[in-house]
Amino acid sequence: MPINAYPTAWARHDAVRAAAARWLKQGFVAAEQRAAINEAHAVDYYRPNIFLRIGLFIFTCIGAAAAAGTVALFTEPLHSVAAILLVCGLGALGVLELLIHSSRHYHSGVDTALLYTALLSFAGLLGYEYFDSHGDASFESFVWGNGTSGFWLLLALLLLFGAATLRYADRLVAALTYFAYLAIVARLLLHLPAGQLLLPFALMLASMAAYFFSEKTRQRADVYYYEVVLDVVKFLALISFYLAGNYLIVREGNAALANFPISVQIPLAPLFYFFTVVVPLAYIYFGLRQANRMLLLVGLGVVCFSIYTYRFYHSLLPPEIAAGLAGLVLIAGAAAALRYLHTPKHGLTAAADDDEPHFNLESLIVAQTATAPAAHTPGFEFGGGQSGGGGATGQF
Repeated sequence: MPINAYPTAWARHDAVRAAAARWLKQGFVAAEQRAAINEAHAVDYYRPNIFLRIGLFIFTCIGAAAAAGTVALFTEPLHSVAAILLVCGLGALGVLELLIHSSRHYHSGVDTALLYTALLSFAGLLGYEYFDSHGDASFESFVWGNGTSGFWLLLALLLLFGAATLRYADRLVAALTYFAYLAIVARLLLHLPAGQLLLPFALMLASMAAYFFSEKTRQRADVYYYEVVLDVVKFLALISFYLAGNYLIVREGNAALANFPISVQIPLAPLFYFFTVVVPLAYIYFGLRQANRMLLLVGLGVVCFSIYTYRFYHSLLPPEIAAGLAGLVLIAGAAAALRYLHTPKHGLTAAADDDEPHFNLESLIVAQTATAPAAHTPGFEFGGGQSGGGGATGQF
């Protein structure tokens, strides 16, 4: 059985058709060329518009809940929550696979709801078994406790969500996989004598590793199936790298882990102030230099959080005045940047950057719109005979 639940050609055809639409909008291809590209990359799956997908998702969730109630009624003699969760998970997974292969649903809302139902059932089963065997366990003890059972539960969840991400390439499942990955790193560090001190640096390194893994994987030409998943991982890695070194997060998190009622000054405070200031500026710098829209937008977003971090401990102006002045500065800066970059300067432009690095425009057009060779110049012609056989007919 292949690792991908959906045919990989569906994702590639989606990407090619989306690129052709962008090229038509930018004037790089003619309407006839786009039509030829779309015809060569026709889609044969079911995925309605976004509003229908939302409706199908909601109705499928209602149907899954009704089915789970029916399962609970039939398994009542067992008096086992675990049995109900197991049956619901296996049933949702079986219907999901059947739906994909027989009805060719592709992120239509129905398959997404069935996937979430199956994962919720399996994750609930794992959690139920953990908390049932640890009657006095709380969520905090599960995440930060000293026992090894909590670690194995986190590892099981990581494997569950990771396998689902590899097979179904769902954004939300990819995000859950990333969070489980960070939780395992944090739990391992907190069992070390100096783990609480090293935790921010370990999370920053883990985030950096995830970002570069996603970046390197995305450069492959056959990665269309996982493209949206890799974008989610890159985005979350940028956010977690910044937050792991942010002074406010580190200080308040340190107080929460140590059960302090009020946060106190942390070791290496100047270093975390440095990270709070420099990381957003680095995001913006490399976002502009590499024309990386995600880096630039995340950098602008975390700049705002860095300002909030400073104001959390040092207030210079009343909040309403500070917010008003900040809004005016941001609006004026955005207007000035749009005006200045209306025409490209220094390799930067205010126009949308819709280039897709996976595709070569010229080669794709030549491959998909090339016509048959022109007939040769009439000269001496054979005639008088006909051939037939093997289904072929013609004249010589």
